[in-house]
Amino acid sequence: MTDDNNQNSCGPLNGIRVIELGQLLAGPFCGQLLADYGAEVIKVEQPGVGDPMRVWGREKGHGKSLWWPVVARGKKSVTLNLRTEEGQQVIRDLVAKSDIILENFRPGTMERWNLGYDELKKINPGLIMIRVSGYGQTGPYSSKAGYGAIGEAMGGMRYVVGDPSTPPSRMGISIGDHLAATFACLGALAALHHKNQTGEGQVIDSAIYEACLAMMESLVSEYSEGGYIRERSGSILPKIAPSNVYPTKDGLMVLIAANQDTVFSRLAQAMDRPDLAEDDRYKTHTARGDNQTELDDLIAEWSASLTADELQAKLDEYGIPQGKIYRAPDMMDDPHFKAREAILKIAHPEFKNLHMQNVFPKFSKTKATVRAPGPELGEHNEDIYKDLLGMSDADIASYKEKGLM
Repeated sequence: MTDDNNQNSCGPLNGIRVIELGQLLAGPFCGQLLADYGAEVIKVEQPGVGDPMRVWGREKGHGKSLWWPVVARGKKSVTLNLRTEEGQQVIRDLVAKSDIILENFRPGTMERWNLGYDELKKINPGLIMIRVSGYGQTGPYSSKAGYGAIGEAMGGMRYVVGDPSTPPSRMGISIGDHLAATFACLGALAALHHKNQTGEGQVIDSAIYEACLAMMESLVSEYSEGGYIRERSGSILPKIAPSNVYPTKDGLMVLIAANQDTVFSRLAQAMDRPDLAEDDRYKTHTARGDNQTELDDLIAEWSASLTADELQAKLDEYGIPQGKIYRAPDMMDDPHFKAREAILKIAHPEFKNLHMQNVFPKFSKTKATVRAPGPELGEHNEDIYKDLLGMSDADIASYKEKGLM
């Protein structure tokens, strides 16, 4: 971990300007990714209020969120009332000087504000518009309110998460929002390539439920061809064995993934049970899947005879994928995390020990890094309104007096 808060780091998207509208998570996480990769992201927030993410999540003093410095990192914050004609005109002025506009309002909102894509592309034909929503911009559900949790349920993810003895569970993170944002970012990068070839912009329509559906592997095919419906399976995937969490002598848990034939053969040797690799019940991937519970019991009996350190050392000796289940302190102490700078310490005016995950993936030529934590509300008003748009002090004062900024 380093204290590298380099404001001058470029990243591969250096020179790309993004206007981020919307709030909470699905849109802003897409903006975070674009900022991570070097784009100038101008986040437009409601005057006096700002994005609710400023106070969501766990707080530390003065009601300030520890989530905000992460999801808004590398961005510039300006305040603007989008519900007024004057505020909408400012957005049009920004569009004329930008490459991407990002929003995650309920479909139809931008059109009501006369900021739909058909209007904005008249100003900037090369504009890329990223639209993140629960159900997408079309279809019978498009106008419904849709949070990430609903998209996870509709996209099939919630039903298969958890133990079969309990109702469907959720992950401890907002995975649906993050997936929709990631696909939105991926789509925008593809659209930038198209723009570079043709000069044409386009709309990126990223729906949360479809982003979750995209992660569901062969779930649909299994049903359409075989009538099979995946169920919750706890810590395993049915028919994928051995791949589970196993107990140790000192009460810890180690995940072992040895479901490939050659890897299982090495695990059998590590267990001093080379006969298992030749046993008809376990010698093939299919056979191990058919006898999954019995095999897990055999491995658990062996793993429980060793401490976690002893077990991990033995598995590494035989080249078997393994690992403890990490929490934040494990990540911050791990030498591999440190060597790859997977976690950074970021300078912050109030949080003196602020750490967060770095930018991923790594770029060999155009290094990208976290340039700054989430900004104060309206911190960059002068930078954007005066320096970029050429507004006068009198103009800005008038807008503030009217409650527009």
